[in-house]
Amino acid sequence: MAPLKKTITQNKVLIANRGEIAVRIIRACKEIGLKTVAIYSVADKDSMHAKLADESICVGNSPSSSSYLNIPSILAAAEISGADMIHPGYGFLAERSDFASICEKCGIIFIGPTSHQMKSLGDKVSSKIYAKKAGLPLLPGSEGVVKDIKEATAVAESIGYPIILKASGGGGGRGMKIVWDFDSLERSFISCQNEAGAAFGNPDVYIEKYIENPRHIEFQILGDQHGNLIHLGERDCSVQRRHQKVIEEAPSGKLDPKLREKIGVLALKLTKEVGYQGAGTVEFLLDDKNNAYFMEMNTRIQVEHPVTEEITKVDLVRWQILMALGEKLPFLQKDITIQGHSIECRINAECPKTFAPWPGMITGFSSPGGFGVRFDSFIYQGYTVVPHYDSMIGKLIVWAESRSMAIARMKWALGELIIDGIRTNISFHQEVLNHEVFVNDTHTTGFLDQYGFIGRKA
Repeated sequence: MAPLKKTITQNKVLIANRGEIAVRIIRACKEIGLKTVAIYSVADKDSMHAKLADESICVGNSPSSSSYLNIPSILAAAEISGADMIHPGYGFLAERSDFASICEKCGIIFIGPTSHQMKSLGDKVSSKIYAKKAGLPLLPGSEGVVKDIKEATAVAESIGYPIILKASGGGGGRGMKIVWDFDSLERSFISCQNEAGAAFGNPDVYIEKYIENPRHIEFQILGDQHGNLIHLGERDCSVQRRHQKVIEEAPSGKLDPKLREKIGVLALKLTKEVGYQGAGTVEFLLDDKNNAYFMEMNTRIQVEHPVTEEITKVDLVRWQILMALGEKLPFLQKDITIQGHSIECRINAECPKTFAPWPGMITGFSSPGGFGVRFDSFIYQGYTVVPHYDSMIGKLIVWAESRSMAIARMKWALGELIIDGIRTNISFHQEVLNHEVFVNDTHTTGFLDQYGFIGRKA
């Protein structure tokens, strides 16, 4: 990578997040030479990110609404500590354009896209307008937000069932309802609005034609402040439960070089519409005829970013920070090459069959090692997993020369990962990796439902 062109040690980064992504950001800042400020809730006073940062400030009580979503408290922490940069990570405030706008008005560098870019492409309805303008293929559906059940009924009848209701401000698999017929439309519509309002503070819902059993493909984007936009290939995120990703890999076995180039060009066309800056992900659904349809864009770093890092050897979090500081990307699209195969398994504190959260103290812990193995986490022996937040406690990532070798490496790495005192989904991942449909790379987003992984008893 090109050396930095200016002294940046005067900058201080506040990490407006928790868990493994906060630890990941702190490590990247240390490599660059930036001071870090961790915020934490009362429940997270013993969390790893609070221990590793140069400074740590409590911003509120355990509920995220009182801490990690508490904008006044977070801005106060930035002022008290003298932080002039904020990294939002993923989740919480990462895709809140109003938060980015407030940072801009306060003279704080928001490590991500501008508030305008976030509002334009991060909002699911707005992004479709830009996608249509850029010529991306779209699924049939509503032109924008569906205001009431009467309009929802008209749209559903015009495109035909099944349909899917989606929250305009949604993410993380929440705010989505599949509707198979008219009888369940009204109930699902009201439920989706309520869920969207509670989860995202925005009850707006739109409608799309539902594709049964597609592959979920997403392209990683990087854009600097000098007009350079590139993609770093795709990730396949088709192993999902209730629309939430569980296992991710890169590259996808469904894309040959020609199709990869075609969809990559589409992703860049969308982001060029707003001159996108920072890291982002353009997501597509791929049907059984390899037709790709634009789904949404995530205007932030993704949970699954490590698999892209492994196959491209580009440190995405580091470049997020450097681009926010005005650094120019030192590589062009032609310089990005894909090497080998990478798989990520999300390790959750939960029952491996029912997926019910399982907080508690970790009485024993040992992470796997060896060539091509990486465990991004924030846990340690004696740490108590708290019940207030997402149950993910780490991400196990492997790289190998081929997909079959990556599967083999992941299986023994899972076997070496020891987390005692609580239940985890390690055995669930082992089941999936041994299933012939996954091994043969013929799975779709309906895989876990179709083969009995969902709805099991403990």
